[in-house]
Amino acid sequence: MSRPGREGEAAVPDPSPLWALRARWVFPVDQPPLRDGLLTIQGDTILSIGRNDSGRPPRDLGCVALLPGLVNAHTHLEFSTLSEPLGAPGTRLPDWIGLVVAWRRQVLEEAADAAAERLAAVLQGLDECRRCGVTCVGEIATGPWDLRAYSASPPGGTVFHELLGLAEERIQPLLEQARRHLDANLSGNWRAGLSPHAPYTVHPELLRQVVRLSAERRVPLAMHVAETIEELELLASHSGSLVERLKQLDAWHPAAVPRGIEPADYVRMLADAHRALIVHGNYLDHRAWEVLARRRKTMSLVYCPRTHARFEHGAYPLAELLAAGVRVAVGTDSRASNPDLNLWRELRFVAQRHPDVPPEQVLRMGTLSGAEALGLAECAGSLRPGKRADLAVVELPDGHADDPYELLLHCSSGYNTAIPLHDVPA
Repeated sequence: MSRPGREGEAAVPDPSPLWALRARWVFPVDQPPLRDGLLTIQGDTILSIGRNDSGRPPRDLGCVALLPGLVNAHTHLEFSTLSEPLGAPGTRLPDWIGLVVAWRRQVLEEAADAAAERLAAVLQGLDECRRCGVTCVGEIATGPWDLRAYSASPPGGTVFHELLGLAEERIQPLLEQARRHLDANLSGNWRAGLSPHAPYTVHPELLRQVVRLSAERRVPLAMHVAETIEELELLASHSGSLVERLKQLDAWHPAAVPRGIEPADYVRMLADAHRALIVHGNYLDHRAWEVLARRRKTMSLVYCPRTHARFEHGAYPLAELLAAGVRVAVGTDSRASNPDLNLWRELRFVAQRHPDVPPEQVLRMGTLSGAEALGLAECAGSLRPGKRADLAVVELPDGHADDPYELLLHCSSGYNTAIPLHDVPA
């Protein structure tokens, strides 16, 4: 491989190291798995799939699956120091919001340096993601946030600056925050995005202007939509326990939310963004599905399986969404609603909870679909020549299976962690 020279000059040989890997199974994601598969890497870029172009024997990883780095399309890393989720299983969202607010206040009261505490939590969460084989993250950052957390070290991804404000007087200050975030100097593999939080915390005019800003600056948006039954009740009739919680927080402004507006209306508004991630979508109707399917090149739904189960929502219509043409990615959400940030456990949970979804689709949801959702598919999400060599490794049990996905996703619980290639002993 050579790198191009200046106009009129010969190409210069690429001096990057050239090496090859062999694994029991290689899962490129965008093509069928390769038994005793080979992968050649030059520097930090994939050179070839299925053959050894290094000129020397490959490094044999043994009885493992070699995958593209996993993509955690939605999380909130500020909660990464929590040892267990907030609240008991089945806690309703309005009550859980109260626990989140109380936890944040406690952190502010007890921390000698709240900014340092937040930075430490984000760094701890990034390290946990990396150790679980994740190389791209969709991170929702609630200000104030610290650029030092999002450095050139892996993983990378998108930092979505969260915007909350239902009051009209908050629109312009929040837009200024959004612009400052987009102008920030993110380093390495990190990019900036925006996250208007949810229909019940964002003024519709603020949302319209943020959507316009997304299109102008060509950045992605992420928004929690149709997460709970209480949200639907608030939008339909300005009533219910979520309204009462917002009143307690002095954050309810009924004039800002048109009575009778529906989640599908918010999905339509977000369709004009450069790229949009609809987070959760647990109670979207078929009209919203149709928008997501029609705009799948720029719109994605992010399913957070174990968080969904912890809140004891109704069955997630995953097979139906995929059949309708909706692109679905996977996220862990945060440690405030999930015991860990292990995306591989999320995928195994999906495979067990949704046996009607083909396993190759489950793997795609945690890799290429997530990269597509974040707008990073040109460099991540699948094993293809020219993409970054960000690789994850999953130990496989000894034995034969006609379907390699059975070994990958349905083997015993001891094989439930993906790790980065660099953590595999030589």
